Amino acid sequence: MRYFSYLNTAKEIIAGYGGSEPLASFLKKKFAGNKKYGSSDRKWISALCYNYFRSGKALQRISLEERILAGFFLTQTSASPFLQCTKPEWNELAAEPYEEKARLADIDLTDIFPFFDELSEGVDQPALCISFLQQPDLFLRIRPGKREQVIGKLQEGGIKFEIKGNACLAIPNSTRLEDLITQDEEAVVQDLNSQKVLDKVKEQMDKLQLASGKWQANNIHHPISIWDCCAASGGKSILAYDLLNGNVELTVTDIRQRILQNLDLRFKKAGISAYKSVTADLVNGDFVPSDLNYQLIICDAPCSGSGTWGRTPEQLYFFNPEMIVGFAKKQKKILSNTTRYLKEGGLFCYITCSVFKAENEEIAGYIQQQLGLKLISMELLKGYNDRADTMFTAIFTR
Repeated sequence: MRYFSYLNTAKEIIAGYGGSEPLASFLKKKFAGNKKYGSSDRKWISALCYNYFRSGKALQRISLEERILAGFFLTQTSASPFLQCTKPEWNELAAEPYEEKARLADIDLTDIFPFFDELSEGVDQPALCISFLQQPDLFLRIRPGKREQVIGKLQEGGIKFEIKGNACLAIPNSTRLEDLITQDEEAVVQDLNSQKVLDKVKEQMDKLQLASGKWQANNIHHPISIWDCCAASGGKSILAYDLLNGNVELTVTDIRQRILQNLDLRFKKAGISAYKSVTADLVNGDFVPSDLNYQLIICDAPCSGSGTWGRTPEQLYFFNPEMIVGFAKKQKKILSNTTRYLKEGGLFCYITCSVFKAENEEIAGYIQQQLGLKLISMELLKGYNDRADTMFTAIFTR
């Protein structure tokens, strides 16, 4: 009977959840207010809630209970005691391909993410939709000189991992790393494609004879002046620091002071001490940097986050496509207030974690046509086939 109890609890939680805060936070509060649930109970109930939202915009016509069951069935890859108890006719088919399970559950998989007309060029909508039925992996970026150390610790801890590149490891999402590695000092938790967003920047700098990590002008080497204008907790800044061998003069800004406090803690662990940190609202242009010309500006712009919804499927469930217009408007304001500080010959890196063309290609067009920068490269880093996030990046110069 406990599985029916889990089902009823999940129904109550979902019915009371409005999407105004992350589902993880909402669940944490619910469980904190009811001490009767043990760790196994919380795990089952959380899985039912998350898998409900993984069906996205599909299954709208059926009851809440039926949708929970269908969502759970679609996301499983093997038989489950929960399905055996609640839907035994589905349990023996849990390992079938997604397409076959969708037929049995009477669902059109493309209804999960139905915004086909809004997608960036090259997005495979069926593959994107299926990706929502899988929990993304957790990715580590090993910091320079720490490869053998990190891999050794993971092996010693019995952690399964897959090497995705010289510095990238994929590990199960539920892995606890706190007692294994020193985060930000030895390795950074950073999505597979988030690790790649500055690759084209590094390529351009290498072409400009910057393999040493220093900007060259008139045969005089200087540290590269970088402005990470929407820095959040500093993941892209640490990435730039590592790619350029620490030879940087770094300025970081974000509208959220608390986020920058977290950034300060991460930078300390990462060994980054020489930087400027300023709270700034770049939509209103209230920040004028003391150095009016940066050689590299990184703009990881606020966006819909649609490329990361595999990690937070509740955002897909509650998303209204009319919101895209608002994000694009904000992005244009930020860009008009930041591109003006790019040095002649410098590089401007525009980044989103979106799959929508209005936030990606159309903004790249705006940067060229309205702000006068020259496009060097533009790329959609597709994560839906790699249990990773999808990112967009465009590199410009003045």
